[in-house]
Amino acid sequence: MKKLFLMLCALCSTVLATASDIEVDGIWYNFYSSSKTASVTYRGDSNFSYEEYSGSVNIPSSVTYGGEVYSVTSIGSVAFSYCSGLTSVTIPNSVTSIGEFAFTGCTSLPSLTIPNLVTSIGESAFSGCSSLTSVTIPNLVTSIGSRAFQGCSGLTSVTIPNSVTSIGEFAFHGCIYEA
Repeated sequence: MKKLFLMLCALCSTVLATASDIEVDGIWYNFYSSSKTASVTYRGDSNFSYEEYSGSVNIPSSVTYGGEVYSVTSIGSVAFSYCSGLTSVTIPNSVTSIGEFAFTGCTSLPSLTIPNLVTSIGESAFSGCSSLTSVTIPNLVTSIGSRAFQGCSGLTSVTIPNSVTSIGEFAFHGCIYEA
């Protein structure tokens, strides 16, 4: 009986280590209690956002949940996918990664500043962002995922620093600018 109780306690502590799909001030997050970090995500009732966010979104560098302060360190996979009404996003400097498909299909997003601490841009992160006109990749980025900017037909200016050692297949396919 004691072993069963200890196993249940261990299981509960693992489950409590992450709080998923929690909305705070209009933005959805996954919270990681062990590292006190948060990742922007999509609303938990679907695999993609599909218009979850629109207009201007200002992501804070930290957010309070359950009386604890969490640093926002990533834009998670599919966080803003297919939010065609999204016109601007302010990403804080605390963000270090942009996940797979994070902004896929955001057709009304004309520009985006990628924070200086970002080290990786995931697969298809900005694919289909047809209004995106220019991108400056920060100096700490080492990898740009496959199809990261595929189909960004309005993209005419891209600045890629020497720190980038890996650019995935078709990363800029279908752009006016072909890397």
